[in-house]
Amino acid sequence: MAFALGFHAASAGYKLAAFDQIGSTNAEALSRARDGERGPMWFVAAEQTAGRGRRQRAWVAPRGNLAGSVLEVMDVAPAVAATLGFAAGLALEAALQKVSIEAALRLGPGSPKYSLKWPNDVLADGKKLSGILLEAETVGDRLAVVVGIGTNVVAAPEGTPTPAVSLAALGVQIGAEELFAALSDAWVEFRGIWANGSGFPDLRRLWLERAAGLGERVAVQTGAALLEGTFDTIDDTGCLIVRTADGRRWPVTAGEVHFGSAATVRAS
Repeated sequence: MAFALGFHAASAGYKLAAFDQIGSTNAEALSRARDGERGPMWFVAAEQTAGRGRRQRAWVAPRGNLAGSVLEVMDVAPAVAATLGFAAGLALEAALQKVSIEAALRLGPGSPKYSLKWPNDVLADGKKLSGILLEAETVGDRLAVVVGIGTNVVAAPEGTPTPAVSLAALGVQIGAEELFAALSDAWVEFRGIWANGSGFPDLRRLWLERAAGLGERVAVQTGAALLEGTFDTIDDTGCLIVRTADGRRWPVTAGEVHFGSAATVRAS
């Protein structure tokens, strides 16, 4: 089965470049933008050999996993573009729900539960299933924004800061091609809600309904500093808000986040 856009993505005018093997779909998308591509366009590969996640960590997608990036060229400020990652998380969660219907019927209460971890991970039963990486560059008088989405379909890495899992290990027997088609359609929906940032309040509400760790103990490592408290909410710019024991609310723009018992272990 070959990669193909979903019906809604194709109807919305998205283009597709599919590869058997590539170093990085994000790098390819940015290279095309520098060369004049203005999208919107998806880049997807059956195997990715030199991808990267947050903090320049390697993100290798072996054959059978999903590595995809979408290029959007927009007239928005970088700070606004950063909130597009929440749309990506929601789109992937929606796509996962769609392709997991058969597994849900078969597994019943044992079917995987998907949630969104700030700032840009998708979890399945509390383990990392997918990572999302945003990159942006100025092209002409606009901003080229690339949203890379890597998902563990058939295999998951070991020894990661957050334990990882694959769909196959959870009993969801689908291919990367099926997941990609559903994702490309869901992206159209949530990209539309985001509406170049003006719809972020609606997106924020939807994201919080699916948020992992909301109201739980949280520990955030930012460089040498450790902030402990309760995951209170995300604000209207997408910052994580931590409520400390003294009642103060601290905004966090970046950091390693650990919830619940993992936060206790991290803080000790």
